[in-house]
Order: sequence, then structure tokens, then C-alpha cells
Amino acid sequence: MAKITLNKNNFFNNLDIIAKATKSVDKIAMVLKDNAYGHGLVEMATMAKEYGVKKAVVQTETEAKNIEDFFDYILTLNSIPHDMSDKIRYTINDLNSIVKFPHCTKVELKVDTGMHRNGIAMSQIEEAFTKIKEQGLLLEGVFTHHRSADELSSEWFWQMDNFKKVKQEAQNLADKHGFGTLRFHSSNSAALFRNSDFDEDMARVGIAAYGCMNLPDAIKVEGLKPVLSLYANKISSRELTKGERVGYGGIFETDENCVVSNYDFGYGDGFLRVCSNNYTTPDAKQSVGRISMDNSSFICEDEEILIFDDAGEIAKVVKTISYEVLTSLKPSIRREIV
Repeated sequence: MAKITLNKNNFFNNLDIIAKATKSVDKIAMVLKDNAYGHGLVEMATMAKEYGVKKAVVQTETEAKNIEDFFDYILTLNSIPHDMSDKIRYTINDLNSIVKFPHCTKVELKVDTGMHRNGIAMSQIEEAFTKIKEQGLLLEGVFTHHRSADELSSEWFWQMDNFKKVKQEAQNLADKHGFGTLRFHSSNSAALFRNSDFDEDMARVGIAAYGCMNLPDAIKVEGLKPVLSLYANKISSRELTKGERVGYGGIFETDENCVVSNYDFGYGDGFLRVCSNNYTTPDAKQSVGRISMDNSSFICEDEEILIFDDAGEIAKVVKTISYEVLTSLKPSIRREIV
């Protein structure tokens, strides 16, 4: 069956680069949502803990509970608590959601500084603090998210200026309401490397740690290495003569006699169908015919084939981003740390 390998040396190399930028491994919050960007939630949590990372960010409470033993602090981005833990913090994304959080929930407030997706408006901060106090919640942090940190524009500076105003107002309100010193953070992977003098309480690092961050040349980060490689095993082979066609619709026609083999990785496993007849592996094996649900064909006779070892490269071929390639990989694929 198909398998994924996770290169620990590459992962630790990436974390070394990130820790240099944050100035401390204690300021790294490893983003492990969506099955650790397709890499495997528990596998990546295991390696992150071994490196010394103590903070994680996930999407749901279920993800948080699955890695609770690996970290001291876990931030969930979109969950209302059902089984609270001393380690888990919950994000307030909307003013009207505050009443849904149980008394004494540890929360962090997300503020919209310009992305206009999740988070309360900057004009709602005082009202949010009042409601959080009335609801009896334990406010620990305030954060935001950048919309254009990976693009060479002035928008990152604009949002940073907005967040600076947010931090000042929020800490004043925290003192007023008795919440104490707050945790502030705004940096995702790209934003971290836009900042030459990082001084926030933590950085929420995802795609950089996985080694697939794509930035314009002017702000490109050197030395990051992809962690994930994907392999498939041969199911069958056949000798085809010139003019024979392959797969559904026969969209590939041989221009010479060749051997075509079928491998156990298809769109049901996460091999994007748009790659059909349109992709060549790192070892120069040509995809032929339409990708099926459970298998795909290549001009190749090898028992095992490397489908990709850099999600960024396959993303370029199909005109998408590495995030989509990685998160499309199904959790049922065996993952192995090497």
C-alpha cells in the first residue's frame, strides 16, 4: 500500500531555522491542524516534543485532546469546549459567541486587524472584555492573523500597526478587569520571517516547519527542507504497443511501445485528479491516463515509485498551493518517521 515518510532531520533543520528567528524554542507554537497539514497529527507531535516544542495550535478540541500529552499549551482555533483541560485554550472568534463558553474556560481573543475573516472588530475590544468578564472566562491572550504576509506588499506593515494599537488597548483593559498580563501573537510562518526583530510571545508556525513555504524572492527563507515524501506500490504492469490508450476515456495514447504500471495511489487517497496525464515524478516517471479513485498509472516498471518529495513542486504543476496538496492526503495512508 502507499506510504508517507517523514524526515526527522529535515523537520529539525526547519525548527532550527525557526528557533533562530523566534530567538527561543519556547516561542514556537507548532500548527498541527488538519492532521498536521497532512503529515500525521501524532507523528508530528511526537517529533515536535522530542525537539523541545511545548506549544501547539490545532483547529478543534478533538485534535487538541489527541495530542494533550505532548504539549504544555494547546490553542484551538474553532471549538466550543465540551471536555476542558488545563492545557487547552479556546479562541473567541465572534462577539456573540462569548456566551457559549462555559464559566472558567481559558480563552484567547482573536481580533480582526484587516483579514476580515474571523475575529472581533477592533472597535469591539472593550465590549468583548466586558462580556468575557461577565461570562466568568479566563482571558489569557489576544491575537490576530495576517492576510498578506507571504506577499511582497505593505499590508503586513499595516496590519502590524493595527495590532500594535490592539495590544495597547487590550492590556489596559486586561489590567482594568483583572486579567493580568496577556499573551500576544500575530505571526504565522511568513510573518515571522518578515520581522527582523521578533518580539511577540509566540509564533504560530505551520508551513515553514513542514518545509514547503513559498515566498517571493525578496523575502525568501533559505534552508527549509520538505519533511514529507509519498511512495506508492505497483499493483500490475502491462506491455502496450504504439497507439494503445490508457485509463478512463483513453486520454493517453502511446506513441511507442512501452510498459505501463498501475500504482496504489489515486484521488481517493489524495492524488489530485487534475494531475492526470499532467505530472512527472521527481524520478522522471510520467503519469499517463486519468487518475482513478484508488490507483494511477505511470510509464514505469518499478515495484515502488516516489510520487513526490516536495509538495511545492507538485503544487506548481497543478496551479495550486502546497497546503492543498498536503491536506488532501488521507489519514489512512501509513506514515513512517525516518
